[in-house]
Amino acid sequence: MSNEALAGIIGQSEAMQRVFGIMSKVSASDSTVLINGETGTGKGLAARAIHRQSRRRESAFVAINCGAIPENLLESELFGHVRGAFTGATANKVGKFEQAHGGTIFLDEIGDMSADLQVKILRVLEEGEFEPVGGNRTVNVDVRIIAATHRDLEARVGEGLFREDLYYRLYVIPLVLPPLRARRGDVALLAGHFLEMFNARGTGAIDGFSEAALAVLGRYDWPGNIRELRNLMERLVVLKQDGIIDLEDLPTKMQKHRPRVSGDSGMALSDDGICLNSAVTEFEKALILQSLEKTRWVKKRAAQLLHLNRTTLVEKIKRHQIEPSYPPDKVQAVDCG
Repeated sequence: MSNEALAGIIGQSEAMQRVFGIMSKVSASDSTVLINGETGTGKGLAARAIHRQSRRRESAFVAINCGAIPENLLESELFGHVRGAFTGATANKVGKFEQAHGGTIFLDEIGDMSADLQVKILRVLEEGEFEPVGGNRTVNVDVRIIAATHRDLEARVGEGLFREDLYYRLYVIPLVLPPLRARRGDVALLAGHFLEMFNARGTGAIDGFSEAALAVLGRYDWPGNIRELRNLMERLVVLKQDGIIDLEDLPTKMQKHRPRVSGDSGMALSDDGICLNSAVTEFEKALILQSLEKTRWVKKRAAQLLHLNRTTLVEKIKRHQIEPSYPPDKVQAVDCG
């Protein structure tokens, strides 16, 4: 299995390697999985990846977005109905659970489900059976349930909006997908992947990105996560057609994230020149020291300011031999990182 991908999910960051590790282990079981993550982080892709790596891979993978279907129709979509069950029910209909028999059902945005339906989902989880809408025949199914939500289900339990018993039945294997801003090292990898994908569709023939454009993409926070990045790459390929994607090709809202180039860095280029490696090292050391002093040497908080892992920051502190510039008793004593 590649270090950069698992069944179509791309990432080489430390955060994604942890996700891959959990997915590899859970794929070998039939345990219920609850995927949590912001909109656009790839929850559906993760669910499909788990199914494709599981023993159920030859059977159906059935997905349904519980938040996208009107409440009065969702029960029928999930469990099916018999003819005459309600106005418009002119024939028997097989529901998603029955379609997924032997395979996996993916319940996306389960946090938006009504209390009545939550009870019925709980029954399927506990007993593996249900009745179609309007029917009295019990249907038994063998399905693996993978659920997903962008909501904080534990908070919704506390607010009385989600059943506590269902929450704990779902919360067997939790899988949290990090937002793209927490895995900035994957941005260039993902952008290149989408670029190749849209080029291959004949939409355009883009050669790549300028360094400045890649720097901006890496600094942007991506509120829409991977979905936003994918859509941007498609738009750029369609509109640019060929050549290199540069700063001026990026949306205006991203321009404020361009790296600043100015003379206020404290460094001057003399007629004799300057050793770039030494200058970069000193600049890195100065930024690290500034972040530590700003956070009173709480390394976890300093690492967050620099968008680094705490362990990476600690290694850099040791390498640069950075020490507090004030007495030890003035340094923050507790580092919860």
